[in-house]
Amino acid sequence: MARVYAAVDLGATSGRVIVGHLDGGRLVTEETARFPNVPVVAPGAGGRPTLHWDVLRLWEGVQAGLAAAARRVGPLTSVGVDSWAVDHGLVDADGALLGNPVHYRDGRTAGAPARLFGAISAQRHYGLTGVQVQPFNTVFQLVAARDTAQLRAADRMLLVPDLLTYWLTGHAIAELTNASTTGLLDVAHSTWSPEVLAAAEAAAGADLGRLLPPLVAPGTSVGPVVPAVGRPLGIEGTDVVAVGSHDTASAVAAVPMDGGSAAYISSGTWSLVGLELDRPVLSEASRAANFTNELGVDGTVRYLRNVNGLWLLEQSLVTWRDGGRPQDLHGLLAAAAHVPGLRCVVDVDDPVFAPPGDMPARIAQAARRTGQAVPASPAEVVRTILDSLALAYRRALRAASDLAGRSIGTVHVVGGGSRNALLCRLTADATGLPVVAGPGEGTAMGNLLVQAMAAGEVTDGLDGVRAVVRATTDLVRYTPSGDDAGWDRAEETIHG
Repeated sequence: MARVYAAVDLGATSGRVIVGHLDGGRLVTEETARFPNVPVVAPGAGGRPTLHWDVLRLWEGVQAGLAAAARRVGPLTSVGVDSWAVDHGLVDADGALLGNPVHYRDGRTAGAPARLFGAISAQRHYGLTGVQVQPFNTVFQLVAARDTAQLRAADRMLLVPDLLTYWLTGHAIAELTNASTTGLLDVAHSTWSPEVLAAAEAAAGADLGRLLPPLVAPGTSVGPVVPAVGRPLGIEGTDVVAVGSHDTASAVAAVPMDGGSAAYISSGTWSLVGLELDRPVLSEASRAANFTNELGVDGTVRYLRNVNGLWLLEQSLVTWRDGGRPQDLHGLLAAAAHVPGLRCVVDVDDPVFAPPGDMPARIAQAARRTGQAVPASPAEVVRTILDSLALAYRRALRAASDLAGRSIGTVHVVGGGSRNALLCRLTADATGLPVVAGPGEGTAMGNLLVQAMAAGEVTDGLDGVRAVVRATTDLVRYTPSGDDAGWDRAEETIHG
């Protein structure tokens, strides 16, 4: 009887449960549930309107999906949970959740980085953690929670996938790939950093050490599903495995790389652009370039830069829909392919594009500010977004290559963006490198195959995982056009 694994994969707009089993060296998957992930604004500390994740609704969807999986395929070998990084729930000494996790796009962390760097220099912090400065990093969220009753009452901080794992098993852990995004981990030694923790405690005015659970590596069995949860769902006693619980770690595990000269782009709401290394890059030049060193599956380091990804396109679609002009994405992409390229480009990492809202209007303002043609139609807006994303990928890959001292021969694109043929073609043109697109479900595949690795069904570590991915996926290749001049001019337009 085939072993069957279940991946709980939570994204910024939806969650799903996917089951998979190996058949002749290929991974066969089936989605058993999909449910929305809709953030909620509610009063937070001091009554300030605060953006929260509705984690209880997500938990309901996870349970329904796992029950559906058990009904459809029978006994499950194991379950693994992945999600976005940095956000967390605080639980008290009785194990009760102290409020819904705050969304990383909430503005409560304004000023928190400066407070932390008053206790430890930014240079020293990077030298220990290797983490790029983003205002929503976990350490800044904890500093921002200073003087709150919730922080004083907390007994454990559990990152989102670890929180769901805790509810499934009763065991509080911190999985390494996600813990490495917090800004509290010593990345060179894979341990919580006492020096960073002391600085964070000084900035937060609280004992934070008590909050940090024991660290476990991806592929570790956390424990069985507890009866109170598992019995009603038909999964009592099923093993829960700590996978690459940061969704990018699972996605990168499924990048079908077969050589040291490859780079990757995990393309979704965010685009994570970088290299897989065997040790972190902790130089001052790397810090100044805002690259991050995050831990990966099988002892690897994900050296990357976060690029504001398809978020701009997603928010544009929302704007048009809410304005009574809903757009068909397939038709928009086809129309955008016929719009002349590089008529307008924007810096997708400009903070103006970070919050939800009217992206077409913000793009128009950026075009006027830089003296470019203002995109008029939805197709022109989409072309501007995709040209700008490809340009950002080019910039990030060139910087990664220089900083890590590694040449790049191929770019792998995984995730939802790998299905966007126009974006992949533009990425090849912008970077001057061949692009290999696929798999589209890289995160779920990585999650499932790490479970198979933990069960001993996949051997040879990441090489074995990626051999299954290559056998399973129809990869699409894009060849660059060889014309760099237009991209050079576009880069000068927004960065001089």
